[in-house]
Amino acid sequence: MVGRKLGTAALAMLACAGLALAQEQRRAPSPPGTASTMVGGTWSAPDKEGERRYEGGKWIEVIYSRPMLRGRTDIFGKGADYGKMVNAGAPVWRAGANASTKLKTEVPLEIGGKKLAPGEYDLFVELKEGAWTLIVSTQPTQEKYDANDKTKIWGSYGYDPKFDVVRVPMKMITPQVSVEQFTIGFADMTNAGGKLAMVWEKTGGVVPFTIGK
Repeated sequence: MVGRKLGTAALAMLACAGLALAQEQRRAPSPPGTASTMVGGTWSAPDKEGERRYEGGKWIEVIYSRPMLRGRTDIFGKGADYGKMVNAGAPVWRAGANASTKLKTEVPLEIGGKKLAPGEYDLFVELKEGAWTLIVSTQPTQEKYDANDKTKIWGSYGYDPKFDVVRVPMKMITPQVSVEQFTIGFADMTNAGGKLAMVWEKTGGVVPFTIGK
């Protein structure tokens, strides 16, 4: 009898451990992602192993969630329905999924002729067929969804253009392959500036920026 009870307890413990492991291995349907670059630094001379270090650089980062197509096609739609699927009822696209996409910069930037001081900003995209507009905003946002919080937004629901600090047309690009997971990245980077690029499926947009002083 004692052995049977111990065996039952052991099975229960194994079942609980298996459940905990399954919960740990469960993945978000739109995994978090980061696009990063460093500017303003210098490479050191090679050490005795021949390695060099990048020193004194400062970060520019975009923190976002990365939805996947999962078999869907025409993710942005066409005509009067363009953008409706990804906007999901919001007035603009959150440039990803889940919480609002964030731009964090340790250096001053200039985008679309507007200067941005070092700090944290929201990124949105106004979607029109063949014409995307990048929006940089200072609207307060939620880190975790709270339906009772009416002063901060989640994603792009409740977006208010009065907080916009930059609105700039994006140069549209067409990838030669279908990009499964929405991707934001930095391109053509130098210490003077570069480009911020967004691509998903067979549509993308690019915006140049410069590093301020």
